[in-house]
Amino acid sequence: MSTQKTFLIIGGGLVGLATAYRLLERFPLARITLLEKEEQVGAHQSTHNSGVLHAGLYYKPGSNKAKLAVTGIRQMTKFCRAEDITHEICGKLVVAVSLEEQSRLDELLRRGIANGLQGLRKMDAAEMRKIEPHVNGLAAIHVPEEGIVDYRQVCDRLALRIQERGGRIITGAKVTRLERKANAWVATTAIAEFNADYLINCAGLHCDLVAELAGEQRDLRIIPFRGEYYHLGPTAQKLVKNLIYPVPNPQFPFLGVHFTRMIQGGVEAGPNAVLAFAREGYQLTKFDIHDIQDMLFFPGLWRFLHKYPAMACSELIQSFSKQHFCKALQRLVPDISAADLTPGGAGVRAQAMKPNGDLVDDFHLIMRPNALHVLNAPSPAATASLAIGEYIVNCVPI
Repeated sequence: MSTQKTFLIIGGGLVGLATAYRLLERFPLARITLLEKEEQVGAHQSTHNSGVLHAGLYYKPGSNKAKLAVTGIRQMTKFCRAEDITHEICGKLVVAVSLEEQSRLDELLRRGIANGLQGLRKMDAAEMRKIEPHVNGLAAIHVPEEGIVDYRQVCDRLALRIQERGGRIITGAKVTRLERKANAWVATTAIAEFNADYLINCAGLHCDLVAELAGEQRDLRIIPFRGEYYHLGPTAQKLVKNLIYPVPNPQFPFLGVHFTRMIQGGVEAGPNAVLAFAREGYQLTKFDIHDIQDMLFFPGLWRFLHKYPAMACSELIQSFSKQHFCKALQRLVPDISAADLTPGGAGVRAQAMKPNGDLVDDFHLIMRPNALHVLNAPSPAATASLAIGEYIVNCVPI
C-alpha cells in the first residue's frame, strides 16, 4: 500500500482486534482507528465464553467456519506461544451416548478428516475412559489439537501490539452516526468524530445496528442467546480431566451442555441457550426495552420458536431448574449431582437470524467498495479471530 490509507474499525472484540493487527502486519503504513464503546477491549463475547480453542471438527467441510477454524486454531496457538499467553493444548473427547449418536460420530470423524484436523482417533468405551475415567458413552472421538486459553490475555496483547505499530484504540467511543462525506466515512461518537477511507464493522452483538447506520438493510437480525454455566465443586472437579463434549443433535441448532476445564483452574459445565432480553443480557433479570421490541417485531424470531418449541422449552427449564440442568450433564458424566453445581458466569451469543427463522450457520460478511460488515461471527470466532482478520484483510481493496 503506497499511500497511507485510513481504516475505521468498529468493535474492539477479538475479531476487530485481530483485523487491526493483521492490517498493520500487511500494511505498516496504514492509519487505523479502532472504536470500542466499552472502557476496555474484549468486554463481551471475546471474554464471556468457555475459553476453548476449537479445532473445527463440527463444521461443514468447505464452509468458512471449517476453513477458518482449522487455520485459526493453529494461528492462535502460535500467537499464544510467541506472546507467552497462558494456554494449554489438552485435547477433547466428543462422546456418543446412544447408537444413534454413534452413527453421527462417524460423520463427525469424516468432517474432521476432510477439514484437515490432525491426530483424530475414534475410541471405544474402554479407550475413552483411559482419557476421561468417569465419562459415560459407547464411543468417542479424541481431538488432540483442541485446548484452553485465557482470551483476556489475548485481547490485551493484541491491543498492545496494535498500539506499538501505530494503531489507535479509542475506548468509551460508542458510534451513534455514520455518514459518507467527500468519499470518506465520518463516525460520530460521544467523544469526537473520526474519519477514514474504509469502514470495517466488527461490532459483534451490535453489528446489524452498525450496518444499518452505514446504510445497509437489516435483512439479518442479531438475536442474543444467553448461555449459562455452572461451576463444579472441588470434589466433582476430579470427574473431568479436560474437555468432554456431546455429539450435536442435527434437529436442534445449538450444541448442548458440555464440560470444560478452565485455564485459570476449575471446571465449567454448560452452557444452555435461552433467549436473552437484552443484547448484553448476561443476567436473567437484564431487560432492554429497545432490544426486546427489536426482537418481538422481527418475524424470524417467531418462526424460529415455531420450529424448535421443544428445544426452547427445555432450555428455558434448564435456566430455572438446577435439577434439569444436572440431568443433561449426567448423560456425559453420570456421577455429577446437583449438589456439585454452583452458579457460574454467562455469555451472550450474537446469532444472526434470517426472516424465515433459520439461523445463519456460517460466518457471514458483506463487502462494499468502501466497507466490510461482519454480520455473523459466533463460536469459533474467538479461536479463529486471527484467521478471520487475515481473511478480511485479503478482501480489502488495495
